[in-house]
Amino acid sequence: MEKQFKTFSEFYPYYLSEHQNLTCRRLHFIGSFAILLLIAFVIVTSQWILLWFIPLIGYGFAWIGHFFFEKNRPATFTYPFYSFLGDWVMFKDILFGKLKF
Repeated sequence: MEKQFKTFSEFYPYYLSEHQNLTCRRLHFIGSFAILLLIAFVIVTSQWILLWFIPLIGYGFAWIGHFFFEKNRPATFTYPFYSFLGDWVMFKDILFGKLKF
């Protein structure tokens, strides 16, 4: 049975423990950055249909990292909301040097 987290601050240390492999973490960062670039591109070009690629990019990079490098099951399967939030907090932490890239 999976642990039930009451708050995101309880969940985030668990989330980071599931992202110890540097390649996995880098793939998460690249996927998140690619999403931001895609959103900017869509806003500039008004090609709204391209927004359908967001899940493919985000989950694609992350799941490759988990299945081939981290060798664990993505937290999003059990904790979808906290995991989504964790991706962006981890992105910020890497961007500002709090986590190794």
